[in-house]
Amino acid sequence: MDRGYLRRRLGDADQVGRVGFADAAGLRTLALLAAAIVLSMTTWFSATAVVPQLRAEWDLGNTAAAWLTIAVQVGFVAGALAGSALSVGDVFPPRFVILAGALGAAAANLVLVAADGPEVGIAARVATGFFLAGVYPPALKLASTWFRRGRGTALGIVVGALTLGSAIPHLVNGLGGLDWQLVVWVTSALTAAGGVLVFFGVPEGPYSFPSARFDPRQAGLVLRNRGVRLASLGYFGHMWELYAMWAWFLVFFAAVATDGKAAAYATFAVIGAGAVGCWVGGVLGDRWGRPETTALMMAVSAACALGIGLVAEVSAALVLALGLVWGFAVVADSAQFSTLVTELAEQAYVGTALGFQMAVGFALTVPTIWLLPFLEDEVGWRWAFVFLVPGPVLGILAMLRLRRLGLGVP
Repeated sequence: MDRGYLRRRLGDADQVGRVGFADAAGLRTLALLAAAIVLSMTTWFSATAVVPQLRAEWDLGNTAAAWLTIAVQVGFVAGALAGSALSVGDVFPPRFVILAGALGAAAANLVLVAADGPEVGIAARVATGFFLAGVYPPALKLASTWFRRGRGTALGIVVGALTLGSAIPHLVNGLGGLDWQLVVWVTSALTAAGGVLVFFGVPEGPYSFPSARFDPRQAGLVLRNRGVRLASLGYFGHMWELYAMWAWFLVFFAAVATDGKAAAYATFAVIGAGAVGCWVGGVLGDRWGRPETTALMMAVSAACALGIGLVAEVSAALVLALGLVWGFAVVADSAQFSTLVTELAEQAYVGTALGFQMAVGFALTVPTIWLLPFLEDEVGWRWAFVFLVPGPVLGILAMLRLRRLGLGVP
């Protein structure tokens, strides 16, 4: 695929590169969709947020505790691969897929309340992740149908909503007196409510993608598109770092602060800071360029991963300060990778391309989440997070290559 074709696919700079929203209806719809994603994604970290309680109640070791988070990633990968292979997000209306995914995730999450040990709990987390794959990729496609100008900002707001939704279980954990069953019940109710809100309140916008038919070849063709391939490589490096940081910051900060409630609130603040980062990343991506924005954010997050273990030896306050910077930067680039896919992929199969990108990206989170506690046992928290640094470094290289091709710039 030649460079001229890819640049044309991005569309006119006035349509794609400038921050702005089509009209009041688009802005209102974006607000509803963002609210729904905040609600729907709360089940993602519902078990991770209560790992300290489950360690005591289920007598969990490091491996079982890690798998409570890894299982969601595995389930999401399976769901995203299945959805991509079957072109579910392109063949069926996104809001139908999102409703089914949200209701399924809410039901699977509730199984945790009845579980009496990690075996059933981990199986429930796999199912939760599988159904959440029906929420996140279709939501990005649905948001894209409302925006041509300012699409990066719009998708940044959606991913920011996902980030805030991922942080909420830690807030519920702190406010709920560390009652883990309450966390599970509340997050399941919120997820179901989010799906219903999308179904009844968020129709497709005026910039709908072309109709698609089932074509099993499309998933395999995704990476033949040079722009999509480079955007996906950047995303893969970003994902190597992101979820391991989200998954283990609670345990890390609890070791520094030795206070469970303080760790829960700090983790909510650190992950939640990424919601602002996603919005800022979207604005910068639309105005300055997506490759430049993603490279900058990955450089900042890599520096934080290098330094936060060293700061832990000084004070908990400094850890929280650097953690807020890390939380801001580590996800601020995420939506821009997805925006590039919506702009550069075969337009009838944008949902398929997004699903494939996310399936591989989330698969890469499994080894980092699993290995980090073992690294902590070997080298301590001072150096454990350094293991995450190669991901953003490789992502930066991919984005610099994309920039040299002249893609993703306003």
